[in-house]
Amino acid sequence: MLKRERYLNWLIKAKDTDFVKVITGVRRSGKSVILRQYHLFLEEVNVNKDNILYYNFEEPKNYHLNNYLSLYEDIKVRLSMIEGKVYFLFDEIQEVEDWQKLVNGLRVEFDCDITITGSNANLLSGELATYLAGRYIKMNVYPLSFKEVVTYKLDNTKESNDKLDKLFDEYLEYGGFPSLLTINDHHLKNDILSGNYNSILIRDVATRGQIRDIRTLNKLVEYLMDVIGSAVSINSIVNTFKSERLSVSNPTINNYVDLLMQSYIFYEANQYDIRGKKRLKTNSKYYVVDTGLRNNILKRVNNLGSQLENIIYIELKRRGYDVYVGDINGSEVDFVAFKQDQIEYIQVTYHMPKDDDREQRNLKHIKDNYKKTIITLNRMDVGSIEGIEVVHAIDWLMNTPL
Repeated sequence: MLKRERYLNWLIKAKDTDFVKVITGVRRSGKSVILRQYHLFLEEVNVNKDNILYYNFEEPKNYHLNNYLSLYEDIKVRLSMIEGKVYFLFDEIQEVEDWQKLVNGLRVEFDCDITITGSNANLLSGELATYLAGRYIKMNVYPLSFKEVVTYKLDNTKESNDKLDKLFDEYLEYGGFPSLLTINDHHLKNDILSGNYNSILIRDVATRGQIRDIRTLNKLVEYLMDVIGSAVSINSIVNTFKSERLSVSNPTINNYVDLLMQSYIFYEANQYDIRGKKRLKTNSKYYVVDTGLRNNILKRVNNLGSQLENIIYIELKRRGYDVYVGDINGSEVDFVAFKQDQIEYIQVTYHMPKDDDREQRNLKHIKDNYKKTIITLNRMDVGSIEGIEVVHAIDWLMNTPL
């Protein structure tokens, strides 16, 4: 089992605080494994096993605990036999009706530490925010990073470039869902990815959003995956569908896109006016949580430049950045990444074009002193151009803590 150090350390630092720990992220990204690893950690630091109440609400034995009252009764029985601080670990809590009331009640009634997981962004909206009144902290879990895959599959993360390049090609094609980590058969990998996609689309999008028109929903997913790296609007999507004789409305497509983002299949990158230092409400770019899903659904591996851009975007999100598409005088900078008082400008390219300065041109127009980087997949491009660092994508992806 690969230890998800980044996420586990976050939980350890937040242990025994008054905050409810909320772990969110796309289905099958490894949230349950992280929760079990935290469970093991608690035992290792001598928390009594009986004081750790772990529930996975997708396990058949817990199906009867499908509302907060039945779960509370079960908890009371278990707590009647123990003393001391209690650690509640609730996996896929959204399966319990009115769970928000219970979580808040437990926090008030008992000396406890609460950690929950869920596969939908709505986990943190509405009633939860009301009941907990800001007494929660959130961590978003993503599929495995490239460095995590390398750490698991290679004995030494400083292996030869050939081995790293081969592994990156595999990562680009199949992505980083943890269930693929030990699978070598290509057909089986695709079957697993198809299963992941269907599970997310049906359970976290169609069922939750009460969508009956699955055909249009699938069509929208395929469209967004096919135009990764291109700016689109709800109106442009609707017009494209109508040109293909598909009758849809702006509110419907807008609702579907929202549901896809709430299920963490897609992330939206809005535009940011670099010179005016303001966020723009114009066309957005959408990036898929995992390129393996994209290639499996479209049945092809192409547009490698945009797929590289997608991987860099998700890695920036994984590292805790707020990420925008930069606009400077009508020209584009791939990413403007914010974290606290730190800003980075990033351009992504499959390779640096010869006798053409388009990759560094827009970065040169930015007059502040924040870091500017070009990320490329061509090792021959690495170096510096007019003070702008050009780094190899694999080196950049490997240069991060686990």
